[in-house]
Formats: sequence, C-alpha cells, structure tokens
Amino acid sequence: MVRVSRVVLDEFLDLVSSGSSLTSAAATVGASRQGGTRWWRDHAGMKLQVGRIGGGIDRPSPGEVAGSRFLSVAERRVIQFGLRQGLSYARIGAELGRDRTVVYREVMRNRGPDGTYHGGVADVSAHQRRRRPKPFKLLTNPGLCRRIERWMDQGWSPKLIASTLAQDAGTDQTGRVSHETIYQALYVQARGSLRADLARKLSLKRRERSRTGSRRASPSPYKDAFTISERPPEVADRAVPGHWEGDLIVGPGSKSAIGTLVERQTRFVILLHLPGGHTADEVADAMIREMRRLPEHLRQTITWDRGTELAQYRRIQLALDTKLFFADPHSPWQRGSNENTNRLLRFWFEKGTDLSAHTAQDLRRVAATLNSRPRPTLDYDTPATRLNRLLTEAA
Repeated sequence: MVRVSRVVLDEFLDLVSSGSSLTSAAATVGASRQGGTRWWRDHAGMKLQVGRIGGGIDRPSPGEVAGSRFLSVAERRVIQFGLRQGLSYARIGAELGRDRTVVYREVMRNRGPDGTYHGGVADVSAHQRRRRPKPFKLLTNPGLCRRIERWMDQGWSPKLIASTLAQDAGTDQTGRVSHETIYQALYVQARGSLRADLARKLSLKRRERSRTGSRRASPSPYKDAFTISERPPEVADRAVPGHWEGDLIVGPGSKSAIGTLVERQTRFVILLHLPGGHTADEVADAMIREMRRLPEHLRQTITWDRGTELAQYRRIQLALDTKLFFADPHSPWQRGSNENTNRLLRFWFEKGTDLSAHTAQDLRRVAATLNSRPRPTLDYDTPATRLNRLLTEAA
C-alpha cells in the first residue's frame, strides 16, 4: 500500500473539514475517490452526508470566536502543531492561555481513529457533538429517579439530594445529578421522568422555577410545554386510540365560546360548556370534568392550539394523567381533525351568534347527533360505534 505524505493528507483533511466534498478534495490532492474515502475513514472516522454529491460534512463547523469557552479552529491548529513538535500539554496550554487539562481533554476527545490529532477534523468533530441531541440523564436512569422521588416524598430539597448522591456515587458520574437537573425534571416536564406531583413537595411550592438575577414581565405560559414535534409518532398515523385534538369556537368579540375535542382515530366529539367565559381556569375545569369520564387508555394525549385559554395545561395534565402538546403558531393543519369538526359544528353554532345561549344539554344533544353521523373516513361507520367498540374491547 502506498504511503501518503503528511502534507498531502493534511491538505485533504483540511479541504473536507472546511466543507469540500470528499470527491473534490481527493481530486485536488491528486488522489482517487476510493483513496480519499480510506484516508477519511482511517484518520477522521466521522460519517459523511450520504445524500450529498461526492459525500461531505453535514454543516461544517463555523469556527468559534477566539477567547470563548469553546476552542476555536485556530487554537486547535496550534494544538496540532505543538503535538507534532513534541511539546507537552502544559506548554501548548501556555501558548493558548488555557489550562493544560483543556488541551489534554481536547486531544483525548477529538483525536482520530489512528490516534493522531488534526485541528480541522477535531473542530468538526466537536461541532457535531455539540449539535447532537443528548438524552437527559433522568430519562435514561429510572433507578435514579426512584431514589430522588423517595427522598422528595420525605421533604428533602433538590440541593440536599444532589449533595447526597455526589457523596454516595464518588467517581461514578452516572449515579449523580445536579440540583438544577432535578429542578428541570420537576418544572420542565419534557426533561425527566419524575412524578408530576413532586413539585408540590418543595418548600416554596412554586408552580414554576424562579431564577435569580433576572425577571421577565410576562413570561410565556408555554415555554416549558410539549410541542407537537415531541408528540409520539403513533399519534400521527392514528394507529392507537386515545389521542385528542382541541380548540375553541368563539362568538362575536370573543365574548362567548364552546370548547371542542375530537378523538383522532374514532372522530368522537366532546363539547365543553363554558357559560361563564373561556379563561384558562374555566377551560381547564370543563376539560377535566368531561374527560375524567373516559377510561385512562382513552386520554393519552391532547393537542391544542397555542391560545391563552390553555395556560393551565399543567393542571390538566396532572388531573387527567395525560400529556398536552401544542401546535406551532398559525398552523391549523396540524390539528386537521379538530378544524374539520369545528367546521361541521358551525351548522348548529353559526358564526356571529352568541354561543353562551346554548345550554349544557344543547351541547350534549349536538355532540350525540354528530357522533351518530356516518363518516366516509370510517368506512361509513359512526364515531359513537367506533368508541363503543373500544370501550367494549377494554372491558
């Protein structure tokens, strides 16, 4: 096998790391595509973007600003040069104005499969590692979650729990979490698997995490909520029942409203009576009241428009043991079943009319009428028949 010179190899690796395709970089240094592929595999090891012509890096690193907490590509090239000159980590660190441990960790993390360090390749590797989503520690360690839950049930603070875990775990990083991680799992429901009621065990019993040093006048009630992109894939294909879409149909001047919920698989409709108004508390009360009549397996998720009427989504999730997902702003097609249902409901609840005039009995009658209507999407079955079948099978 012909050995490639270090100069040629460096030029090739620099070209690919800066965004050139593998084929183009190989041709530039006078090598075949097969040779370039072998060089990249042996000295870089990162996967290339398959769909790109000639193969290449998916989103090359933009480089970091010198002096930031992340190493810049220029600093990584200094490390590369220093290592080839036989300099120690301490000497290279002194040249960069960084601690020697920073240089050591950089080399250990980003050296190639052959054990050599190349600044351009290392920069791309570090950039891609930062981009890749990392699993939240408590999501992957149910045993650790149970320990934290037991201590919180006894009134322990997250700070005390984190300190105790650190002492017990020693050097085992998998057995410890910071107190901030615990707070995130409690207040940001997408970030952990601790019981939803544990936030009430905290001494201050806040509903949201309060951070020191900064205040926002009007924090968004949805900043920690689940988005539709986080919704389980089985919801989209309607393969599993128990997933709902919801919204309000509103009267003139937004002075009256009726809540609408439709189950995605069966198209079964539930209407929420809101005689006093449609504040977040009133909508939450009505939704909890109506959906509690369903068995647990038929209230798995709810997808709603991002309106202020659902600002009490945390209370709804806790009361119904369900998960609420919010559609993207101005994206009604993400709740297609609900939008179509609202259009059908306008036959009874015409636009421009006062919706508060309808009683709870009126709403039950309309819902029953719509649920007994054959639907082409159900092979001319009715939503009521489909839902009753699910209830019978579960019994």
